[in-house]
Amino acid sequence: MLVGEVIEGVIAYCGNLAFDTGLPIDPATTRDRVTYGEDRLGVECTGIVTCIWPTVDVIRRARELGANLIISHEALFWNHGDRRDVLAHNTAFQAKLRLLDEWGGTVWRCHDYIHAGIPLADGTRADGIFYGFAEKLGWTSFRVGDTFRCLDYELPAAMTARELAQHIVKRLGLGGTRLVGDAAAPVRRVRVPMHVLGVPEHDTAEINRMDSEGVDALVTMEFIDFTTSEYVRDAAMFGQGKCAITVGHFNLEEPGMQYMVRWLPLALGAACPRVDFVPMGDTYQYVSPA
Repeated sequence: MLVGEVIEGVIAYCGNLAFDTGLPIDPATTRDRVTYGEDRLGVECTGIVTCIWPTVDVIRRARELGANLIISHEALFWNHGDRRDVLAHNTAFQAKLRLLDEWGGTVWRCHDYIHAGIPLADGTRADGIFYGFAEKLGWTSFRVGDTFRCLDYELPAAMTARELAQHIVKRLGLGGTRLVGDAAAPVRRVRVPMHVLGVPEHDTAEINRMDSEGVDALVTMEFIDFTTSEYVRDAAMFGQGKCAITVGHFNLEEPGMQYMVRWLPLALGAACPRVDFVPMGDTYQYVSPA
């Protein structure tokens, strides 16, 4: 199977409606494109590495495994468009480009298509990234609301916010996490907000949804120290039992790329090359008082 055929097979297996607009994914504007090695699409694929982001160590590991295709969810060169012109004189960019040249494979970003959905065993479809997160936590049967998006959960039994944070840290293999609000709050209703970036309209809507829908805990990607964070702290001080567990964007989405290893053979059939997931590891290092 050629590298280009692998990419085409993944696209055909996934949905084609953009997660953010609901419109058909436009090949001209999609984030999903070859970010390195476009001239090698016609070579035989010797192996696939899936990852959340192609770090230096991930590229080195792909080389050790003999894989010549990396499928990543996020950008290669630290910006959404993977623009190289704005980084031309950056020494880390130059070093990473040399490493890629030495490896000699192809990097393809799979972002919009995997979010557009993958088929599940029960005949339904779900966002491939967030379903992977749910599967990693053992929460696939706890999904409520829009089960395609896998952002809302009803736990079968309450646990405290601290216990929930510990569960997430353990299942995701993290070094730790931050907890905002009431650590002793009983939690059953959990929501994953897409991004909390200080955008007034979005953050206010998230605050009101947390209140009106009885959400006990947010499990967040980006989570800035105002707007929603401020609300969670005040609500907790009123005894409303609100909390937020700040996992981090890459930490939360990485399980979706790990789960990809399980469905790639279904997407590609008997000719599927060897597939390995290479973890990036916890984004954060935690330093506590001595």
